[in-house]
Amino acid sequence: MSSVLTPGLYIVATPIGNLGDLSPRAAEVLMNADIVAVEDSRVTAGLFRHLGAKGRMTPYHDHNADAVRPGLVARMGSEVVALVSDAGTPLISDPGFKLVRDARAAGHAVTTIPGPCAAIAALTLAGLPTDRFLFLGFLPPKQQARAEAIAEIAAVRATLVLYESGPRLAACLTALADGLGDREAGVAREITKKFEECVTGTLSSLAARYADAPPKGEIVVVVAPPGEAPPASAEDADAALAEALTRLPASKAAGEVAKRLGLDRKALYARAMEMKG
Repeated sequence: MSSVLTPGLYIVATPIGNLGDLSPRAAEVLMNADIVAVEDSRVTAGLFRHLGAKGRMTPYHDHNADAVRPGLVARMGSEVVALVSDAGTPLISDPGFKLVRDARAAGHAVTTIPGPCAAIAALTLAGLPTDRFLFLGFLPPKQQARAEAIAEIAAVRATLVLYESGPRLAACLTALADGLGDREAGVAREITKKFEECVTGTLSSLAARYADAPPKGEIVVVVAPPGEAPPASAEDADAALAEALTRLPASKAAGEVAKRLGLDRKALYARAMEMKG
């Protein structure tokens, strides 16, 4: 058992490209962990070479997680178990949450060692609103499923952040333009590496840029939120009031519709009384 760390689960963020981004705290945990659960031991071995050490690693990924997880949780009672992904922050677009859930259920300490995350890094590069954002992970690869997923979030008033592969990037950008309108967007790649770039423009212009030249490397797409919604019309207000009056008295119906559509409550109440009459 490590003499430096308390037994339990440590969620360790690792570099997404530049090894200099590994924090001293993350290095301390990895160097002193009794076991490090990794996606791919070949990738994490490179990180340990950077640290000048040979880590005690065990595979933990989609294909073996259910079988391996109970043993890891049992070890947390007396040992330091670290969890890493191939790059960035574990649990972001990977299934590590089940290990955290089971560790908590077993009463073990869970500690996060924060650090690099491609989604957050891209958001800072794109120059788009950051006060509200929605992380989507990877969209479905098939055309129909992707279109349906985009339709579900079209009205969300937040910047959208998603991951994509180079060969599918142009099709993804085209689908986003079709489903969301031609919003401003950014394509970030090679984040923290020598050739880091974030190309911005409309979704359609970015789709055209990458149509014949799919980029290499890990890619993050950032899409601006929708513009201001047009004000509700009198017909919208009447339809909303008519529905609300089937459930509520005139005063409460007016209040509900006023809040939802951003209209004047007194005027809506007067209209509700006219409709009831």
